[in-house]
Amino acid sequence: MSVVGHTPPPFFKRGPAPLARLTFFAALSIVLLVADLRFHTLEWARLVLATIAWPVQRVAQMPVEGAAGAGQYFASLIQLQQENAALRSRSLATANQLLRQEHLEQENRRLRALLDMKERQPAEGRVAEILYAARDPFSRRVLIDKGLQAGIAAGQAVIDDLGVIGQVTRVFPLMAEVTLLTDKDQAIPVRVQRNGLRAVAAGAGAGSIELRFLAANAEIQVGDILVTSGLDGLYLPGLPVARVAHIDRDNSFAFARIRCEPIAGVERHGHVLVLGSRIVPPRPEEASTTADVPGKGRRVKKAVR
Repeated sequence: MSVVGHTPPPFFKRGPAPLARLTFFAALSIVLLVADLRFHTLEWARLVLATIAWPVQRVAQMPVEGAAGAGQYFASLIQLQQENAALRSRSLATANQLLRQEHLEQENRRLRALLDMKERQPAEGRVAEILYAARDPFSRRVLIDKGLQAGIAAGQAVIDDLGVIGQVTRVFPLMAEVTLLTDKDQAIPVRVQRNGLRAVAAGAGAGSIELRFLAANAEIQVGDILVTSGLDGLYLPGLPVARVAHIDRDNSFAFARIRCEPIAGVERHGHVLVLGSRIVPPRPEEASTTADVPGKGRRVKKAVR
């Protein structure tokens, strides 16, 4: 077997010595560094490498940014849940105050309206609060917190800022009983505001009022306003009482069946105004006569002498 022309396989070929390669690459690096420092010859290569490496950098940063975003999301979610819980507890804590404030505002509006009604009516009046309703389920009566100590007397009219509520029927030392207009035993003389037609309004129960003993052909229509006529000497004339809601004219009956709805908050409001005696100003003739009495007495006495 001949060995002439035998060469070792490429795997065992040896190139330049390691020291020679180290020297070569070190010298090349120094040359490139000096050239780039003095002449900026490798700027384009740096730009190319940065452009190529940018997608790789973004892909490598995505897991880190995703983990940070997820952490911030869950942290903000927990913070929002805590804030919602705190706001919910705070709203529950202040709900009672808000409801009470709204109730007080409504009462203040009604009280201001009552005081305005008191100044507009030529009679003394006392503001009272409704304590509770009577225990009898078949009567429409309420108890107010004013009685004999406040000058309340039986028979006085009770109104609110809209119209007539009822009448004081029983008085106690510290409270009084008011019979509402809707009670079946309560009646009040009224007149139709549109044409002055007089009638008697009586309670019909169930929050309604009816006009009794009014002819079937009477000039009255749905929507008419009924006001007090003042003929009984108890209610001031012109106080709103009710509004006609339904009229049933049957020729087989002598009287019409007329159902009305109270204008005032008969079974709603919590404050009422109890009217006292009317304030009647002295007539000019009486005032002048009273002022001239002393002078007349002296003139008469002088004449007698």
